[in-house]
Amino acid sequence: MLTGFGEDDKGRLVLGVARSANDNAWRECLSAAEARAAMAISQQNGLPDVLARVMAARGVAAEDASAFLEPSLKTLMPDPSSLVDMDAAVARVADAVQAGKKIAIFGDYDVDGATSSAVLAKYLQWMGLDPVIHIPDRIIEGYGPNGPAIENLQAGGAELLITLDCGSTSFEAFETASKLNLDVVVIDHHQVGETLPDVRALVNPNRQDDLSGQGHLAAVGVTFLFIVGLNRELRQRGVFNGHQAPDLMALLDLVALGTVCDVVPLQGLNRAYVTRGLAVMHQRQNYGLTALSDAARVSGKPAPYHLGFLIGPRINAGGRIGDAALGARLLTTADPHEARAIAERLDQLNTERQAMEAVMLEQAGAEAAMAIEQRDPAVLLTGSDDWHPGIVGLIASRLKEAHRRPAFAIAYDETGKGTGSGRSITGVDLGKAVRQAVDDGLLEKGGGHAMAAGLTVRQEKAADLEAFFNDVLKDDVEAATAHRELKIDAALTATGANLDLMNMLEKAGPYGAGHSEPVFAFPAHRISFADVVGKGHVRATLAAGDGTALKGICFKAEDKPHGQMLLEGRGRNLHVAGTLSIDTWQGTPKVQLRILDVADPQKTRL
Repeated sequence: MLTGFGEDDKGRLVLGVARSANDNAWRECLSAAEARAAMAISQQNGLPDVLARVMAARGVAAEDASAFLEPSLKTLMPDPSSLVDMDAAVARVADAVQAGKKIAIFGDYDVDGATSSAVLAKYLQWMGLDPVIHIPDRIIEGYGPNGPAIENLQAGGAELLITLDCGSTSFEAFETASKLNLDVVVIDHHQVGETLPDVRALVNPNRQDDLSGQGHLAAVGVTFLFIVGLNRELRQRGVFNGHQAPDLMALLDLVALGTVCDVVPLQGLNRAYVTRGLAVMHQRQNYGLTALSDAARVSGKPAPYHLGFLIGPRINAGGRIGDAALGARLLTTADPHEARAIAERLDQLNTERQAMEAVMLEQAGAEAAMAIEQRDPAVLLTGSDDWHPGIVGLIASRLKEAHRRPAFAIAYDETGKGTGSGRSITGVDLGKAVRQAVDDGLLEKGGGHAMAAGLTVRQEKAADLEAFFNDVLKDDVEAATAHRELKIDAALTATGANLDLMNMLEKAGPYGAGHSEPVFAFPAHRISFADVVGKGHVRATLAAGDGTALKGICFKAEDKPHGQMLLEGRGRNLHVAGTLSIDTWQGTPKVQLRILDVADPQKTRL
């Protein structure tokens, strides 16, 4: 294992790589202070140097190392009552549970909404209730509660409405509920202003008057806190006397799925949710999750990658181009046959979504390239009359990744009304800019958070909107993209990239948003094999000096600089950087490298 890095006048370069194939400077993750912290973590806790470096780079102090390696829900979970309105929400729902009232759940159409709905519905079912779940149609109903849906739920017998992952700004819809004498409890996590709708209780850690410090939670995480509080209240009321209380821990697989897929930071309570939830998922207790995992061909122990890139997109496919309610139905069903049927349908929809996405992305890519050539906007704004509004978020994400700037993709209907979704880069608050555009009259509606936002805009105002974004975000975008860097945790050889290392690194996981996977550099390894596989992926084999081989994959890189350098570098020594994972093939686990960048040793500064 290697950890020695070179220096330059801007900081510590890794292997002297000032400019890689992807135009990145490879720089050490650790600052001087963090390097000292890594040494303290290693010495005080008897941990290997590479694990200590990974932990220190992610802000772990030496005195917190033991607790970090074993995240505890008991330690990290706050008192639910610390959230504003939580006690009022718990009391109202507890009354409904004890009285056996009909409860309607209104959830969002993404994975966070589906898992939140499933968590609450399964708890209420355990309590003997038969809640109804309504997930709005993305195209027909749009985001959040709406009057007609509330009227239908009340007509169907609902006596209490609970909204999940939505509702914090649903003023008009809740006026309808009030006229129908239908009580409303909101459980949400989206950013909101000072004015809130008039409901029985509104639980949202991102309320401006909420000081709980839990604003990093996904809606499903807030929902789990809610049922913890509800469970406590029902116990205090004597509901469980002589009866088995629900097993809340059995719901953590759903909490983990929603947390990962909503891309909230995997820190603190979120990390504990996911750590425990992955262990529950491995037990394959939820029929729906098990069926969808099988349909997605998930093998080995579940990891955040499986949730975010294999399982989550299939649930989202229902909300994007099919029946938005499929995900919640899948996650709540107690029938394994129904679970398999829904999973197969979602898998089919995901394949259809991928085909539609490919066509849209080609069109959006061409439009973005032309815009950059002609006026180089700080924020890309693309749109078409032919696009599916359920897929625009994926297109925006692809454009953001390809061009390293915030991007929007907008689907316009026959009236010129556009439904758009945006994705941002670190350091650029897109949600704030969208809310300002609403205030300035450029948008009919819009909102979101720093990294993602949604909007509704008239087609004739698109040019003005691009000019607005360029004006208010140009400086932030320039600052965020001034330096292209790839942060490296440590240097390894193929020999050191073994299962023992992976087992050790797993203790510092799970990795995801806000808790990034470790990136390792492999110095001057011979490229013994490289070719193109699948849809433009490049696979390669790295050989260390002692002959140890490490297989790697470089996704969608056939026409990218680092992919080309690999293909042209057969038989040569190259510096390679990437993340490690375990690939289980035919029951045999092997370490695999996901290649992120490549550099020529002859062109470094060492």
